[in-house]
Amino acid sequence: MTHASRPIARPQSVRRSPLVALAALAAVTLAPGTAVAGLFGGLFAGTRPPGVGTGTLAACPDTPNCVRSGASDPRHAIAPISAAPPLERALAELVAIAAAMPGARVVASRPGYAHLEFETPLMGFVDDVEFAVDAAASAIEVRSASRIGTSDFGVNRKRVEELRRAAGAAVVRPAALR
Repeated sequence: MTHASRPIARPQSVRRSPLVALAALAAVTLAPGTAVAGLFGGLFAGTRPPGVGTGTLAACPDTPNCVRSGASDPRHAIAPISAAPPLERALAELVAIAAAMPGARVVASRPGYAHLEFETPLMGFVDDVEFAVDAAASAIEVRSASRIGTSDFGVNRKRVEELRRAAGAAVVRPAALR
């Protein structure tokens, strides 16, 4: 057998299985996240936990996929969002900032409290975010938690920090630009 007549062997890492090819084709065909989420029909949405939406911040579950201002344990603890009076206006601005984020939906907004849901585009996981005015501390208390699973890869903590930065930027804007 000459060198030219031997079949060229692909390294193992380059070989493709039919399943991988099918998965890649499905991902390209169903590229819009809502289409993929629709395939799962809310399978990963979970149900709203008891205590969420009541007007006060719910406690974090024992899982690490939750952050809450006022939490005593370090894995759940996060600082509240500082706000200048009038706090109701600061809360309304924070809700508007959060509602403009991808996947957000305002569930409830009333004096001193707001509840939003954030849905991931690909799989339809839902996180609950709550805000509550703390007039004594001149701050807005916050809770962000995944409904299902254990790990969130830090998404809830990052979301709160992003909201904190955005709220801070909104506060320092000149009044004429608001």
